[in-house]
Amino acid sequence: MTSDRDTKSTPRSTYHHGDLRQAVLAAALDVIAAEGPGALSLRDLARRAGVSHAAPAHHFKDRTGLLTAIAAEGYELLAETLRSSPGLRERGVRYVRFAVAHPAHFQVMFRPELLRADDPDLLAARERASAELRTGVADLADVPDSRQAGIAAWSLAHGFATLLLTHNVTAALGDQDPEEYFRSLAGLLFAAQLPAPDGE
Repeated sequence: MTSDRDTKSTPRSTYHHGDLRQAVLAAALDVIAAEGPGALSLRDLARRAGVSHAAPAHHFKDRTGLLTAIAAEGYELLAETLRSSPGLRERGVRYVRFAVAHPAHFQVMFRPELLRADDPDLLAARERASAELRTGVADLADVPDSRQAGIAAWSLAHGFATLLLTHNVTAALGDQDPEEYFRSLAGLLFAAQLPAPDGE
């Protein structure tokens, strides 16, 4: 799968059937990263990808189908990023890392009004990512409500990632590495529960 930043259009003559779907997805990610999901048009995507105007509809049916496919791909990428992460704090760090590496996916994944809620690929991918997020909560000690703790941790990671992508914490970070800054934030809020990182 391609990063949101590494997408380029490909001449029509080089396409195979599977490449066409990826070309449309890549063009859509470019548009979302630059202008947001509201700017998506299947006809414009066909032009950008160098394919017939009917090609995107053949693969995704409509705009909602395309956005749903992007969200499903995003959840798969998120689950892959979180997998085998050592503890809740590092899962939060990887969550932020995912958002920075895949900002267009991140914009779409948490917008249910844009998506086909009953899509089986979306549901399965979301569950895989959710399972990875829940796993980190098991490391917390003396937590009376693990679900509530999980939502608190998710809120911190998601909120920080959103503020980072919208440049609302640029001044606060200065020259600091965003991942290290997030580790500090997590330590402040979960100091009694989070195990210290290796070496501390």
